[in-house]
Amino acid sequence: MKKLLIASTSTVYGKGYLEYILPELATFFEGVSEIVFIPYARPGGISYDAYTKIASDAFSKINIQIKGIHTFENPIKAIQNANGIFTGGGNTFELVSKLYENKLIDIIKEEVENGTLYFGTSAGSNITGVSMKTTNDMPIVYPPSFSTLNLINFNINPHYLDPDSNSTHMGETRETRIKEFHQFNDTPVLGLREGSWLEVKANKVILKGQLAARLFLKDKDPKEFPPNSDLSFLM
Repeated sequence: MKKLLIASTSTVYGKGYLEYILPELATFFEGVSEIVFIPYARPGGISYDAYTKIASDAFSKINIQIKGIHTFENPIKAIQNANGIFTGGGNTFELVSKLYENKLIDIIKEEVENGTLYFGTSAGSNITGVSMKTTNDMPIVYPPSFSTLNLINFNINPHYLDPDSNSTHMGETRETRIKEFHQFNDTPVLGLREGSWLEVKANKVILKGQLAARLFLKDKDPKEFPPNSDLSFLM
């Protein structure tokens, strides 16, 4: 049975890296002493080692060791032997490019479908959906495909932002961009606000955290779902 935590972000305002979700991670990864970290999205272009150190420092607080996938001679075997996987945030285009380059898309999907625990933040959450087409990131590299893990039957828009009525910014809102996506795609899109995450067990999906999520369906008005909503109907 697949089990995932799909988080909008790694860091919320006023908290350290993963601090807000560590209690949930301790429960989710209970009994797991080491997980494989995928640092390919490397925010700000930091090195894989530097990014792995950040993740390692956070997980050490719940007595879990982190090992970066880049340190394995065979990344496919690393995923096949893993008890847990954490894919960090950053640039989704770079992340997806490296996953395809290392032939990991199908392997990760297969292992997670068979029970390997998966935790993603931001870009690492984007890839759990049908495609990466609702990412907020700049296309700094060109992946061979926009198709991703399809572990859930909808797309995520992490870091979802509501329009600020006091702002003088005249550019497109996040909602406008998702409407543009739906001109060409039927896939539902869930806007996850900062500090919210999804708990997935098999085909059951529950919204967690303190904030509502905003669901976009093609040719329908967006709908708000409060914390603890059951979103399994999207599967």
